[in-house]
Amino acid sequence: MRISRLTPWAAGLAAASLVLVPASASAGQRDSAAPAAASTSASASAVDTYYAAAEGKTGAALKTALHNIIKTQSRVTYDGVWNALKVTDQDPANPNNVILVYSGRSQSKSTNGGGVNDWNREHVWAKSHGDFGTATGPGTDLHHLRPEDVTVNSTRGNKDFDLGGGPVSEAPGSLTDSDSFEPRNAVKGDVARMLLYMAVRYAGGDGFADLEMNDKVNNGSAPLFGKISVLKQWNLQDPPDAFEQRRNQVIYDTYQHNRNPFIDHPEWVNSIW
Repeated sequence: MRISRLTPWAAGLAAASLVLVPASASAGQRDSAAPAAASTSASASAVDTYYAAAEGKTGAALKTALHNIIKTQSRVTYDGVWNALKVTDQDPANPNNVILVYSGRSQSKSTNGGGVNDWNREHVWAKSHGDFGTATGPGTDLHHLRPEDVTVNSTRGNKDFDLGGGPVSEAPGSLTDSDSFEPRNAVKGDVARMLLYMAVRYAGGDGFADLEMNDKVNNGSAPLFGKISVLKQWNLQDPPDAFEQRRNQVIYDTYQHNRNPFIDHPEWVNSIW
């Protein structure tokens, strides 16, 4: 039994085999005009082959199998992340811009930096949760790094993810309170799948902490992130769109040569957690 026969996500990739992956649905701009976009594509058979060692597994066995698959990767320097994000998060409607993950704003690629209205490198898995900083490895892993407005990035800080709070200036639809952050609806699933990738990829090897999920907020510097119950809901509420699928493929083809399994197989979230 082939994995692609079990999921519509791999089957959808089959239709894109040997053609460019369209980025008709950007992260949070699903109504934007479809551009020509994306660098490469994957066939269902190629995805099957990549995940062959995980076939038929569930629970802890599936998590271990996926870890062993995705831990083989090339690493990007923290400086190299700037240029990579200009490719992975390119606005499909404007190749000169990137889409900011929480804000949803399309902003010039050239405005990256530390100024108030610049965009910088947001660690979706906050780098203090496990104390990995910007070290090459989890600190530079493109699967959880996204462009974001400097001020919004600061507002999010190292908060866990949960529901509720007050509006976030410059990030319409996002909410925050003293101990949590809720992203806008269009990227709730993206956030969940990025965090769950990190919890599988970094399991105590490579000299880094074992990153794990829990159902709490206020995790501080512990290598934990929450809330898993909410993230599981977000994974179902906001399934992978073309922007997210293209991003996964570009990271695989051009930069790290590993994949986020929960973009290819979002149903594996409930199989593990």
